[in-house]
Amino acid sequence: MNMVMWILAGGILGWLGYTALGANADRGLVVSIIIGMVGGFFGGDILAPMFGGAGANPGDFSPFALFIAAASAAGCLTISNLIHNRYGV
Repeated sequence: MNMVMWILAGGILGWLGYTALGANADRGLVVSIIIGMVGGFFGGDILAPMFGGAGANPGDFSPFALFIAAASAAGCLTISNLIHNRYGV
């Protein structure tokens, strides 16, 4: 269940970044959502346990892990936007 929430949070941040901030506007909405989803999954699955965000039971909801997933998605979107603006990739 947590994995779905991390991916959903990343997708929502990708959508918000595209519509509100115009991030990755040249690439399109779908690419922004996919980058956000990958960042959310990476943050929730890899980074949250490193920072102590994993719960006692793996299936339990962790608000801290959701926050780390959202922050990671925002970071991935920012980095991809900077790379695209700098190198045109």
